[in-house]
Amino acid sequence: MTIAAPRTPQPLYLPFSEAAASCLRSLDRAYTVVPGDGAAVFTEGRGRDGAFVHPCLPGSLGDPAFLAAHGLRFAYVGGSMANGISSTELAEALGRAGMLGFYGAAGQPVEEVEKAIDRLRSADGIPYGFNLIHSPSDPALETALVDLYLKRGVRLVEASAFIGLTLPLIRFRTAGIRRAADGSIETPNRVIGKVSRVEVAERFFSPAPEKFLKELVSRGELTPEQAQLASLVPVAEDVTAEGDSGGHTDNRPLVNLLPTIIALRDRIQAERGYARAPRVGAGGGIATPEAA
Repeated sequence: MTIAAPRTPQPLYLPFSEAAASCLRSLDRAYTVVPGDGAAVFTEGRGRDGAFVHPCLPGSLGDPAFLAAHGLRFAYVGGSMANGISSTELAEALGRAGMLGFYGAAGQPVEEVEKAIDRLRSADGIPYGFNLIHSPSDPALETALVDLYLKRGVRLVEASAFIGLTLPLIRFRTAGIRRAADGSIETPNRVIGKVSRVEVAERFFSPAPEKFLKELVSRGELTPEQAQLASLVPVAEDVTAEGDSGGHTDNRPLVNLLPTIIALRDRIQAERGYARAPRVGAGGGIATPEAA
């Protein structure tokens, strides 16, 4: 069935002039928009009549809680491309610009990763993180990286290519977990999970599996009290929904994947009642600033 739009004496939209388009690109200014002679007329500031267009600066986009949690000015993340393609120079430049950069540790010798830690730790306290890639064919590498991160005080990892959770990842996440004086749960180590499948996202939104917590307690790496606290927080505070990207990919269109992951987060948050709901970001398939 086809439904025709109602006829109106005035067009349902007003064509933009080049001047109007220029105003919309001035993100730091506010405008009032009123109908003109066949085109929208933009006047700077707030007028008494017409539609009001607020300033839209990059720093006002995204979740304010994400900015606060990671010490950022902008809710932009430079994800970890393997083999050091996401270099220390790139991570440092992003951090100095008020964004978050990750060093691409996947495929790098542990010695090179340690050199990268030295470089970024000396960079005036900027925000940064390191990649932790799932290595099912070489689990010793995953363990060695977590050993290094814990020894050198790396507090933030981007967990990528995980199909299921692993003991080293849970060991990193839960190390040092404690109850604060105000009763809240403090987790010194944070995880951003990069996912493109719903079943993987669900694991990151959920608490650490009980079998891993029991093993860490039996090994003396967690106390029973810490294990109980770990059962009350998600594995990842942040999850990136990764659409079709330039690397290995599940060919997921972001326009479908992102709302699906957000809906999953909302459902799990309603069930679990975390003190702080996990946040969801978008990556892959974004393309140019105009497309975004």
